[in-house]
Amino acid sequence: MFFVYAVLGWCAEVAFAAVNSGKFVNRGFLNGPWCPIYGFGVVIVVLVLTPVEENTALLFAGAVVLTSALEWITGCVLEKAFHARWWDYSGLPFNIGGYVCLKFSLMWGLACVLVMRVLHPTVMFLISLVPDTALAVLNAVSACAMAADLTVTLLGIRKMQSRLRLLTKLTADLRELSDGIGEKISADVISAVGAIEEARGSYEEKRAEIKRKREEIISLLAERRRTDARLLKAFPGLRSERHQEALERLREKYLKKK
Repeated sequence: MFFVYAVLGWCAEVAFAAVNSGKFVNRGFLNGPWCPIYGFGVVIVVLVLTPVEENTALLFAGAVVLTSALEWITGCVLEKAFHARWWDYSGLPFNIGGYVCLKFSLMWGLACVLVMRVLHPTVMFLISLVPDTALAVLNAVSACAMAADLTVTLLGIRKMQSRLRLLTKLTADLRELSDGIGEKISADVISAVGAIEEARGSYEEKRAEIKRKREEIISLLAERRRTDARLLKAFPGLRSERHQEALERLREKYLKKK
């Protein structure tokens, strides 16, 4: 019964995924065509609720409670064991920790009512047709196959977690390297901006000084002192070893005025 419903549950998951995504998705925790949680769920519902299967309300309510509890426990165990959440209903209303939600709990309850009333009698009839020896062999083969699948899956998850740890480390190293480069660039740019501002300030100071000197020169050139004018007129060939350029400007100024 467990293996039959595990396979049928996988088929239901594949059909549900096909309707939603329009393509085949191998759903379930394991690689093979089975979802053990469905096998456990139906077995628990059958064992616990068979005495009340004629009472639809009790059957539905009991199925909702049992399947929700199973889904919640499974989600918690998987997250604790593998540090990963395999499904998350946090975005749906009336959820409990993201592990279960009202929408799917009601769906599981309705599905269990249909299974108990319609599907399960047929399944049990078909199982009863299989000879005990063949049934034992099928159970043994299925158990070995699922155990092997579980082993491979666990090893794959372990490798995936190792890759995730490595990827996380590489990402952190890359971020640290990037931050270091960014900080260096920022520091250089800030230093360069500071140097530019300093140079600009120095330039403004020099410019102001040049302007001031120019105004002084203009002022000096504009002054018409009698002594200077007399000396220049008296000594037209006057030359200065240190200030010849200024002397020429004065001479030019006074000659123009003349």
